[in-house]
Amino acid sequence: MREIVAIGTDLSPNTLMNSQDNTVSTNAPPVIEIRGLHKAYGPLEVLKGVSLTAPRGHVISLIGSSGSGKSTLLRCCNLLEDSQQGDILFDGEAVRWRGQGLDRHPADRAQVTRFRTNLSMVFQQFNLWSHMTILQNVTECPVTVLGENRAEVEARGRMLLDKVGIGDKCDAWPAQLSGGQQQRAAIARALCMNPKALLFDEPTSALDPELQQEVVKVIKDLASEHRTMIIVTHDMRLAADVSDHVVFLHQGVICEEGPPDQLFGAPQTDRLRQFLSATMAA
Repeated sequence: MREIVAIGTDLSPNTLMNSQDNTVSTNAPPVIEIRGLHKAYGPLEVLKGVSLTAPRGHVISLIGSSGSGKSTLLRCCNLLEDSQQGDILFDGEAVRWRGQGLDRHPADRAQVTRFRTNLSMVFQQFNLWSHMTILQNVTECPVTVLGENRAEVEARGRMLLDKVGIGDKCDAWPAQLSGGQQQRAAIARALCMNPKALLFDEPTSALDPELQQEVVKVIKDLASEHRTMIIVTHDMRLAADVSDHVVFLHQGVICEEGPPDQLFGAPQTDRLRQFLSATMAA
């Protein structure tokens, strides 16, 4: 397990590890902070006042049964979904909204674009462009969205593909790669944007056990670099190994949260005990 600094303590905003250079950053706001978030699809309320903090350089894992709101919360973080109430802050800057309730939407599209370029998301399904090579998949967004020099981005892309263990697949097409290789390419694509935080939505659930371990190794390596990450996962071992803080969601609320040794070693609620028992038995 990683060294634990619990969310909500006095240390969290003031003695944080910088995700890029592993140096201590003082008085830095959390990369992501969510306060009292509500999200509904029509009459169905999926998130019911959820608050979450992701300090710089920390890994936060979201666990819970299907339908508990984990992926919805992650998509709200990245502003892929509009929430109806509550605040979302990036580096201390709050998202500006217009309207109320189901009619609430971000008021500043330029702000949304700026935030999204600093939050790279890795999906359960790899979402690689089938008509592009792996290197093109990794480098396209920094060139077209950020306007970076193509030669420099390609050099960075090759380095990142080496980093995730598929440097020899630069010129291959997505269909020529295994599922584990495609997911590692998706992680390299996310990293190529030089994001302030990585968001993982069930990154291993579409893979068979052997291929899962390829992706898990990459995520563990990223965690060891003190990158800011929020991970939605059903893999309790992954959550225990890489997390600074684990959040257990149940029916749209946080039922229990804390450092992994506490949550997995001494759960406080019957619902979490039942969830862990069923998960470990599966």
